[in-house]
Amino acid sequence: MTQYLMAIDQGTSSSRAIIFNEKGQAVAQSQQEFTQYFPEDGWVEHDPAEIIVSVLEVCKDALKKANLTANDIASIGISNQRETTVIWDKESGEAVYNAIVWQDRRTADYCAELKEKGLEEGVNDKTGLLLDPYFSATKVKWILDNVAGVREKAESGQLLFGTIDSYLLWSLTGEHKTDVTNASRTLMCNIHSLSWDKELLTLFNIPELLLPTIQPSSCVFGHTHEALFGSSIMVGGMAGDQQAALIGQACFSEGMAKSTYGTGCFMMLNTGEKPRKSAHRLLTTVAYQIGDVTHYALEGSIFMAGATIQWIRDGLKLIENASETLDMAQSVGANNHVYMVPAFTGLGAPYWDPNARGAIMGLTRDTGIAEIVTAGLQSVCYQTKDLLEAMAKDQVTPSRLRVDGGMVVNDWVMQFLSDILDLPIERPVVTETTALGVAYLAGLSCGLYENLEQISELWAQEHQFSPELAAEKREQLYKGWLDTVNRVRTAP
Repeated sequence: MTQYLMAIDQGTSSSRAIIFNEKGQAVAQSQQEFTQYFPEDGWVEHDPAEIIVSVLEVCKDALKKANLTANDIASIGISNQRETTVIWDKESGEAVYNAIVWQDRRTADYCAELKEKGLEEGVNDKTGLLLDPYFSATKVKWILDNVAGVREKAESGQLLFGTIDSYLLWSLTGEHKTDVTNASRTLMCNIHSLSWDKELLTLFNIPELLLPTIQPSSCVFGHTHEALFGSSIMVGGMAGDQQAALIGQACFSEGMAKSTYGTGCFMMLNTGEKPRKSAHRLLTTVAYQIGDVTHYALEGSIFMAGATIQWIRDGLKLIENASETLDMAQSVGANNHVYMVPAFTGLGAPYWDPNARGAIMGLTRDTGIAEIVTAGLQSVCYQTKDLLEAMAKDQVTPSRLRVDGGMVVNDWVMQFLSDILDLPIERPVVTETTALGVAYLAGLSCGLYENLEQISELWAQEHQFSPELAAEKREQLYKGWLDTVNRVRTAP
């Protein structure tokens, strides 16, 4: 009898449910976008209740499309937009404030104050992270300090905090837990002990009563309420979206790397069973914990990838559909002297400049829509090059790069990425690797898979892109990018 796994992929702009068979093949999926709120410059919020509704609807729709019932699902895996922060009432389940999204920059000044006090190195030693608004702790503190009555309720144990994985799990099962990959992105977790750090909680003035229990990435997290899907389903896997993609790409060996091109771009390299500290402003993070074995990773985070193309479409209205970008880029070619720096919410790794803002430079009278669109596509590749250069300075460089996410269907972008990185780019048959990764975690916990080796054998390549651009031209184009970035930076 065929057994199925359901993956909930709760992303920044949409919620999806994908049902996989035991071979890692998708048999049905459903997706639903939800509202983005921008109350002030640099602020980004979601309605937590809308997220829950969207998740339940896509799960039910995927089951219907696959002609399956809850009894056919062996286990559920949950993947989520990381760092996004929710605080909710333990009794009612209602959030006390909108979810503050990972892209949100409202706590930039507070982070700068902590840096000026010389606290970043100590925080980095414990968490592998930097003092940046990106992470959850300063968002939690902002809600506690700025929403009336919340701190008092939090200190009396009436409220719960979670990143989206925890909020979903609590809503589905009543369990207040998180997995170690999500915990490692909060600025509150010591990645060496894999536990909440009391000194960090004191620094950010966050009551420990708020926090979920930290679990391995593959384990029994709980069982869904029967009323939701007709019968109860085990939740057996959880991981933040980028770690989930690393697992879905079967990057289980030290030195293997993947880069995901969704709303943002995230490059992650498996560094094995010991955390490796970066001297070049990359993040050290937990890749996954399965049983007693924990793997760590170096990560570079770029805030704007697919979101750049979305802005070109919806903000500038230069295109009607992202698919139009392929023909435009082919007409312009790689030798484009227009550069776009999409620092709409600041610059991520390796710059970590929350106050930088976007720019388009190199415009001439013969610049048209095609050149600007191509510059937007190239900006994603140049930013990936920034990450690769930082990794090289940390003396870790992958020999090839596995890619996934919505942008990788564009062959021109993938070829330019290979050219600018001077690396082979491997695109898998299944590009929904975030969902696939948590499906694998759920499959491990329910016994559908025995080990990671069995999962590795399921990975299959659809196409490989190899470098074609001359070294001199690659260096010239990248120098132009660096010159442009330096013009918009506000911090050294």
